[in-house]
Amino acid sequence: MTYHIDDETVSLDDLRQRIERTDLVPSRLSLLDGINTKLDVLKQHGINTIAILRKELKTSKRLEALSIATGFDTQYLILLRREIESYFPKPPALKAFDWLPGEEIAKLEENGIRNAEALYESASSIESRTELAESTGVDIATLATLIRLADLTRVQWVSPTTARMLIEAGCDSASKLAEANPEELCNALVGVNEGDRFFKGKIGLRDIKRLVWSAGFVPS
Repeated sequence: MTYHIDDETVSLDDLRQRIERTDLVPSRLSLLDGINTKLDVLKQHGINTIAILRKELKTSKRLEALSIATGFDTQYLILLRREIESYFPKPPALKAFDWLPGEEIAKLEENGIRNAEALYESASSIESRTELAESTGVDIATLATLIRLADLTRVQWVSPTTARMLIEAGCDSASKLAEANPEELCNALVGVNEGDRFFKGKIGLRDIKRLVWSAGFVPS
């Protein structure tokens, strides 16, 4: 199972639907301006998947060339790039899960598994997990916890700390997060963070709804 979505299979129509149905943060609301026309223009230039679009937006030089070819403002393309790249969260290093035994994480690192993506793709099934535990000597319970954390960090906006909180709130996988009741989950997370245990500040229902929505796009 892959850590990220397969950008080769996501069409521009899929992208449009996701952007239109997402509760965008205020700084990205302008993405909706003429989105149908803009994506149609991109299709006319042979850009049919977000894999191709990511490639064309990857560097400043390519982005500028696309701006000239399509007539789109560069700031719009930069914003579009930010939105799309947020669908591909950077996998955290295993050492970011620093509340778990460091010696167990070191065993994985010594075997070339240094981040959440490498771990998830190496041991997402029970069979591969058992095999990895036997080959590295890592504690099976710690490994199982790391895999659950890695799974959750596949979701847009889920940091290692957020993943920890979600597990303590009873939501220990991306698939469970996708099916969660936002109101119930929000209340559970408020309880987990009682006394500012993890961070100071309010846990907002709107943000939890965004997490649940985003989790629905994670491959399962």
